[in-house]
Amino acid sequence: MARTRTPVVSGWFADTPEGFRLLGTECSACAALFFPREDAYCRNPHCPGGGALVEVPLSPRGRVWSYTDGRYRPPAPYVSDPDAPWEPYTLVAVELEAEGMVVLGQAAPGVTVADLEVGMEVEVVGGVLDEDAGTTWTTWRFRPVEGAR
Repeated sequence: MARTRTPVVSGWFADTPEGFRLLGTECSACAALFFPREDAYCRNPHCPGGGALVEVPLSPRGRVWSYTDGRYRPPAPYVSDPDAPWEPYTLVAVELEAEGMVVLGQAAPGVTVADLEVGMEVEVVGGVLDEDAGTTWTTWRFRPVEGAR
């Protein structure tokens, strides 16, 4: 049986013909950008108000702002199999190219802290967070742009 590909959080990213993109929202009154997206009201305290929140694709590339690795199994409510060996993972904070906002995400499989440098160009790509019998849960990841070092 084929697994259904399902985003971990609906509406936060899309795999489009132009490539994988994070989706944010922009206030039409003050141009404030939000990720994670905001669909209820503009959170900018200086906004004159009354603006619609419009979905916008965010930059597919950015620069590493910071990074670290997770070498321990997080406590609940994190879900993991306690009988499976723990695999360290790399977290990357990326300043998006056009927006200048910093977005946090995991690095693509195989990318470790040894592969990253502050200021290095990276791109957002689709990834798999988890799988069960019927579902592949998808998310976003960051990977270095080829030749970025």
